[in-house]
Amino acid sequence: MVAIEIKMALVKFSKKEFEKHVKLSKEIEEKIAMFGTPFEGVENDEIAIEIFPNRPDLLSLHGYIRSFLSFIGKKPGMKKYLPLKPQKDFEVFVDKSVQDVRPFTACAIVKNLKFDDNMIKEIIDIQEKLHATIGRNRKKVAIGIYPLEKIKLPIRFEARKPQDIRFIPLESDKEMDGMQILEQHPTGREYASLLGGMKKFPVFVDSNNEILSMPPIINSHKTGKIDETTKDIFIECSGFDLQVLKKTLNILVTMFADMNGEVYQMKVMYGNKPEITPDLEPEKIKIDINKVNKLLGLNLKEEEIKKLLERMNYEYSKGEVSVPAWRTDILHEVDIIEDIAIAYGYESFIPKLPEISTVGNEDRKEVLKRKISEILIGLGFLETSSYHLLTKEDIEKVGLKKVIEVEKSKTDYKFLRPNLLCSMMKTLGGNIDSEYPQKIFEIGNVFEKNDKFETGIAERTKLIVAMTPANFTEINQVLNYLARALEVNFYLEKEKQEPFIEGRTGKILFRNKQKKEMNIGMIGEIHPSLLREWHLKMSLALFEIDLEKIFEELY
Repeated sequence: MVAIEIKMALVKFSKKEFEKHVKLSKEIEEKIAMFGTPFEGVENDEIAIEIFPNRPDLLSLHGYIRSFLSFIGKKPGMKKYLPLKPQKDFEVFVDKSVQDVRPFTACAIVKNLKFDDNMIKEIIDIQEKLHATIGRNRKKVAIGIYPLEKIKLPIRFEARKPQDIRFIPLESDKEMDGMQILEQHPTGREYASLLGGMKKFPVFVDSNNEILSMPPIINSHKTGKIDETTKDIFIECSGFDLQVLKKTLNILVTMFADMNGEVYQMKVMYGNKPEITPDLEPEKIKIDINKVNKLLGLNLKEEEIKKLLERMNYEYSKGEVSVPAWRTDILHEVDIIEDIAIAYGYESFIPKLPEISTVGNEDRKEVLKRKISEILIGLGFLETSSYHLLTKEDIEKVGLKKVIEVEKSKTDYKFLRPNLLCSMMKTLGGNIDSEYPQKIFEIGNVFEKNDKFETGIAERTKLIVAMTPANFTEINQVLNYLARALEVNFYLEKEKQEPFIEGRTGKILFRNKQKKEMNIGMIGEIHPSLLREWHLKMSLALFEIDLEKIFEELY
């Protein structure tokens, strides 16, 4: 099995700055830990705290203090932020040329800031931490912060050929073009893969045709460096998911608002359609008091829940919770219930033994799944685990048509996967720079429409096994070995089917106890056209089988 490591971000706050808000003591250290942010100690007049990746809003001192003061009851409830309306020329025009490169941006302007060394350090730190966490090392989100006095508004976000991009990158003393930055500048070399293979690179350009930056790589030294003389700033977040960009921008502008800055909205123009950012209106989520008590094993009254929610920066009224605009982790009622548990205090829960007397056994399906995993691991395969949800881009690449869409999804992952093929291609496509040969498998759930179920959706368990580089014969040998080890009978029957190469594919038949043959899967070599969609450069062979039919036969 593959162990999934959740990497926490270690942040260090100035002890002097921290104690301007709350005096450090043994009791406060314990409360920091109970807040869900392990306290690592004090060294060189800095407080070290670990932040889970689901709370990027806590990565800055001001963001952390805002939430922590609420948690300890000093400033409970939701802090209100009211951004000012866009002024003249507070606009960013998004050109169609960025559509296939880095299609979205969310922007803001903050005025009347008073920077000092501590503030500049805090800004640099949170940029780095946001890039590493929510930004997935700048791939998903890249952030740029610029001195407004060196920029002429409005701004354009466009894509240019590398040779048409020329500016002095940050901390450099010579002008470079786009490709030279990727090849010669240290930051360019570090993140060059994010623009690898692209014919055009994205740039932010002001009305004087001065390049501000080439995201997600680096800012211009002339127009993209803030210092202690900076009073007003322009902020942009660019990437592929507009909702994530908006949330990231909210984290930043609320931090600057806590630094006594004045936050202004901007019009981000996608053709004739404007997006006004930032939007700091809280989201409303309904919550069921009975469900809260059932999940937590408590008997809390509505007024008690209201007070606990206020300690976590929420507002509550008549069964509805207002969620702060800077919280990226609240997707469901259950996430709010988890925060109620944190505010209640895990140390306050009293363990109870369930009032049942029984002997547990491992589910026989799980026994078979574990056996399959052990067989394949013995053959040198690595087990993977992937999301049940797919994006529109994912299903279009594989050519899936009958998929189930999730209602009110808050991310781009909104389609339930009908098979494991798309997830496997996504995994392989994300590891093209890893060592070859690659031999991986996954046992996971897929979903299909079925009116026999109350939800109208049936959930089934499937197995997919993939090898690259490999051919039909090699993957068939793995299938045959697996069948012998499980003591079941698999047969192949030639059949043309997508997305395999004709003549190198077939359907997998399973003969049950009644000697009846059932179609349980597919095997073959993936067609080059699909390999190109995922930027795979080597041959790929795989098989996918429906384990439910085997479960039904064996048990």
